[in-house]
Amino acid sequence: MSTPPVQHSEAIARLALQAGFEVEWENAHRTIQRVPDSTLAVLLERMGLPCSSPAQIKQSAAALEAELSGKKLPLLMTAECERGIALPPAAIKSGSRYRIELESGSIIDGRFTAPKGETALLSPISEPGYHTLVINEQRVTLAVAPSRSYTIADAWQSLGVSDRPAPPMWGIAAQLYGLRRNGDGGIGDFSALAHLAVESAKRGAHALAISPTHAMFSARPQQFSPYSPSSRLWLNVTHIDPAAVFGDELARSAMTDAGALDAWPQLEALSLIDWPRAVTMKLKVLRVLFERFCAHDRAQDLPRALEFHGFCTRGGRALEDHARFETIQAAQLAQGGDGFWRNWPEALRDPRSPEVEAFANENRHEVEFHLFLQWLAAKGLSHAQHAARDTGMAVGLIADLAVGCDSAGSHAWSYRDDMLQGVSVGAPPDLFNQAGQAWGLTTFSPRAMRNQGFSAFIDMVRAAFAHAGGVRIDHILGLRRLWLVPEGESARDGAYLRYPLEDMLRLIALESWRHRAVVIGEDLGTVPPGFRERLSEHGIAGIRVLWFEQREQADGGGFKSPAQWDRDVVGTTTTHDLPTVAGWWCGHDIEWRNRIGQTMARADGRDAVEVAMEERAVDRAALWYAFQQAGVAAHDVPPPLAEPESAPVDEALAFVAATPTPLVTYPLEDLLALEDQPNLPGSIDEHPNWRRRMSLPVDDLFADDSFIDRLLAVDRARSATSITSLVPDTP
Repeated sequence: MSTPPVQHSEAIARLALQAGFEVEWENAHRTIQRVPDSTLAVLLERMGLPCSSPAQIKQSAAALEAELSGKKLPLLMTAECERGIALPPAAIKSGSRYRIELESGSIIDGRFTAPKGETALLSPISEPGYHTLVINEQRVTLAVAPSRSYTIADAWQSLGVSDRPAPPMWGIAAQLYGLRRNGDGGIGDFSALAHLAVESAKRGAHALAISPTHAMFSARPQQFSPYSPSSRLWLNVTHIDPAAVFGDELARSAMTDAGALDAWPQLEALSLIDWPRAVTMKLKVLRVLFERFCAHDRAQDLPRALEFHGFCTRGGRALEDHARFETIQAAQLAQGGDGFWRNWPEALRDPRSPEVEAFANENRHEVEFHLFLQWLAAKGLSHAQHAARDTGMAVGLIADLAVGCDSAGSHAWSYRDDMLQGVSVGAPPDLFNQAGQAWGLTTFSPRAMRNQGFSAFIDMVRAAFAHAGGVRIDHILGLRRLWLVPEGESARDGAYLRYPLEDMLRLIALESWRHRAVVIGEDLGTVPPGFRERLSEHGIAGIRVLWFEQREQADGGGFKSPAQWDRDVVGTTTTHDLPTVAGWWCGHDIEWRNRIGQTMARADGRDAVEVAMEERAVDRAALWYAFQQAGVAAHDVPPPLAEPESAPVDEALAFVAATPTPLVTYPLEDLLALEDQPNLPGSIDEHPNWRRRMSLPVDDLFADDSFIDRLLAVDRARSATSITSLVPDTP
């Protein structure tokens, strides 16, 4: 990056602040850092605010001023029920009449009486929804939200037990791709998920949290990280069970025609998923089913064909765009072209171009194949959620909403005016990663959000809630600010960009109630002061992980007792990015980090792994003492040996069960006392991220006495836990 002329420095800083960038930030050592002007200049340009000359800076500043001045009402404004709604005084004339058209069809008429220059107020609206404010010829969407999101306590009441407060609930967390089912073709599918939901619900579970189900790249099966999706609007078609809609007989016939009969069981037998082979094989089978569907169901207008047509109609332009992207990308790769849409022929980079329309018409059958895949995926995931609820779960599936999407994917292509281009979401250098992180993901531009009425954000939130009883928002701190790095630059050379937090929290609350689904925010890491309190006020549960629940050294250090855990959060032993109980206990994660070169040399010359193991021994003793104090481990027994088979897994499960949280989720890896974690952050091919499978099919899991005993113990432990009454306040 070239450095802007010195005389532009102050002007660039002012423009950056105006655009929402933090020109200064505090690092992990609590030292104030100044973002270089060159970095600010590039990031501003990527936001559509060029600043390479005084004239450009002036034009960009004027454009921002016009957007933020309040002289014109925005396309969408958020508000809360029963609270006055302030409008920008510059956009309102005293004495002007207004009309509010409520979603229910009711009309509210009124007149502004505020003196000139003072804030104009609309009377509070009691009805949540997307209403329309009409002032003269301006029409503004008023998104009026409940004061908080739908909560776990609300979910309990949905079972028809309003006369009883919600009990302490528990659930399972599973990596969907890692589930096994006889006949799954080597990748966990929605049928295995439905079965896991039903069987765990029978044992008392009220939730099943799963890895992201976002759409990936059908033409690039080697890209399989669920947190780097092509689109957060659509689903990962590799989780389709070919027999779920068409039956075992037809699915087996399709396997025969696709030449998959021999490969199918071979792929299932692997301990690690072979994504390229398994995805390619499953798509071949699904293509055979599609051809038969077209020749039979659609040719005769059978009910399934009518259902498919309705699905496509409801999916509208966004669904069509995704199917077109999949088709174009496959064609480009087949011709030796690039998978990244920014490198396609110029006419194909714009989803609204006549050339894209012509391509879609010429390749209509292929486009409809991808529509067909999305239909089957939606049916599969929806069935799993209905199965969970029908078996008695209060919440059911908890979907995972990734923090961003691959900038080379369909979401960035079809919503290119809403997305940041040429930047990567990441994290600045910290104590654990001194180089910082750039994840290769993009996300929404806050400027585009405001200018386009938050439509893209609302679409994404609705998609997340569509087939779930809850949503876990990955890195929810990103609702406040995100670390952005120009593509091709070091992760150190980034800056924080602020987002319209209050607007997004209200929109999430509104959609949460419309879908009757809970919201969980992954609020781990360096959390700004007051942020967790804001989440709690909006009914969003944070996450507390056993490894991080330790007291400050000033308070004596050591692990917090269960009673000291927060009450408005979801508790867990670990996450997909952290060691399992067995792995942590024996230091398996330390060994892995050293194996792949993540261990930093020490200035004192001591062996870093040896020091880390010594520190872990101290932590083990502290955790065992906490177990003893909590009554989940005997007082006269020393800590078990630092071996995976000796790890106190049952004690850890019971310890977290004793916390006053309304919901605890247990990873399958800990319920099975496994040593390996699903993902090792900072690694790519060195560690088998997102490839590990359960050793047993779901059927066999629930026939395993030790697994069932753990579930029964967890259920008893949660039932014995006393928590504050969870009868919800009226939102």
